[in-house]
Amino acid sequence: MKLPKKSRPVFWSVAGACLVLYFLYHTVQGDHGWLSAIRLQHEVKSAEETLTKLREESEAAEHRLKLLRNDSLDPDMLDEESRRQLNYAKPNEIIILTSTKDQSVKEPEKMLQRSKQ
Repeated sequence: MKLPKKSRPVFWSVAGACLVLYFLYHTVQGDHGWLSAIRLQHEVKSAEETLTKLREESEAAEHRLKLLRNDSLDPDMLDEESRRQLNYAKPNEIIILTSTKDQSVKEPEKMLQRSKQ
């Protein structure tokens, strides 16, 4: 099928416009397009924030661990940690119970009995 001479320029213009639109669409929406790049930047930013938070937690844990080592044992840290784990309190202290994920909260009567001992 041959195109008339008058419609050939129109055909090539439409074909060129379709080709440009195809590449333009994939530049914006494609797997490596602008929107994917923006989404990836947000993911990287979120991962960096998580990494920073985890590094801070790790440094805090390392610091606490350093205070509990034999060569540099801090008496205050030892006292705090032992009383926390054994649920002991001094007679003149006021106990405020809070629930946390890693610690089970004991009944107040048991804690008061221990503190009186």
